[in-house]
Amino acid sequence: MASSKNLLLADLAASGLKHVPSNYIRPISDRPNLADVQLSDDSISLIDLQDLHGPNRSLAVDSIGKACLRDGVFQVKNHGISEEMINSIMNTARDFFNLPESERLKSYSDDPAKTTRLSTSFNVNTEKVANWRDFLRLHCYPLEDYIHEWPSNPPQFRETVAEYSTSVRELVLRLLELISESLGLEKDYINQSLSKHGQHMAMNYYPPCPEPDLTFGLPCHTDPNLITVLLQDHVPGLQVLRDSRWIAVNPIPNTFIVNIGDQMEVISNGKYKSVLHRAVVNSQEERVSIPTFYCPSSDAVIRPAPGLIDDHHPAVYRDFTYAEYYQQFWKKELANDRCLDLFKTP
Repeated sequence: MASSKNLLLADLAASGLKHVPSNYIRPISDRPNLADVQLSDDSISLIDLQDLHGPNRSLAVDSIGKACLRDGVFQVKNHGISEEMINSIMNTARDFFNLPESERLKSYSDDPAKTTRLSTSFNVNTEKVANWRDFLRLHCYPLEDYIHEWPSNPPQFRETVAEYSTSVRELVLRLLELISESLGLEKDYINQSLSKHGQHMAMNYYPPCPEPDLTFGLPCHTDPNLITVLLQDHVPGLQVLRDSRWIAVNPIPNTFIVNIGDQMEVISNGKYKSVLHRAVVNSQEERVSIPTFYCPSSDAVIRPAPGLIDDHHPAVYRDFTYAEYYQQFWKKELANDRCLDLFKTP
C-alpha cells in the first residue's frame, strides 16, 4: 500500500486547515464564482413515477422528454425506493468515511481500471489541480462479480449496498423505457443497445472547505455513462448549467436527480444533451452524495438510433465501443473539452 501521507483529503481537511493548499486552488478564470449562481430554483422538473401502468405513464413520458430536451436533468419522486433504504445507504456511506484512516486505506488505489477503489479528487495521475473530494467507487453489476471486492467494514456495508444498487437498477430500467418512448422508439430499444449492461456507483465525501470560492468538489463536466441517478444528502452542492448560467439543484428529501450522460446523447443522435454539471463545497458542513452510473458493457457498440436518422437529421456521432470511449475519458482531465467531441462524425 502507498504511504498514507496526504493520500486522502478527509484526513488533511480534518487537521485544522485555515487555507486551501495550493494544489487545490483553481486558476482565477476557473473558479466557482458562487455569487453568480442562481441559488434557489424550482424549475428543474420533478416527475412523479407513481402508477406508470396507468394514464400517468403518458404524462411521465412527456415530462421526461421535455426535461431531457431542455436541461438533460430531472428529479423523480414516488420512485419505489423506500425512505428506510435511502437512510440506510446514506448512513453506511458516512460510516465508511468515518472509519480510521488505516481501515479506509485498505480500499485505496489510484488506478482507474480497478473495479473497487477508494481515491481522491478525480484522477490523481492526470490532474494539475486537485478537487476537494474523496470517493469510494464500486462496480455493482453483475452483483456476484464484484460484491466480494467491496469493503467488509462497516459490517453492514455489503448487504446494504447490494440491496440499494439492485433497487436503483430496477429504477433505471423503468427510466430507460420512459426515455426510449419519449424519443419515439420502442420502449426496450435503449435497454437492448447496452449489450450485457454495466453499473457503477460512487460514495462521494466533500469535507468542509476553509475557502470554497477557490476550489471545486468536482469541476464542470458531463458524465461518460448512459444515465446517472444521484442521491444527495441535505447539503446543497450540485449545480447544472442552463443558458450559460449555473443553477443550484437544492436537495429534496427522498427524491433522486437523474441526468443524461454522453452515451444517451449519442443514442438520441444529439437530441438529448449530456448535461454539464459540477459540485461545489462549503465551509460549514461535510457533504455526501451517492451517484449510480448506469452504462453499456464494454463490448457494446454505441451509435445513434437508426429511427432518429434521416435526410434532415444525419448521424451526429460515429459508431464506437463503450470500452473505446471510457478509455479516452479517463485519459483526459475532467474540466477539459468534452470527450464526446472526439466521436463526432466529420
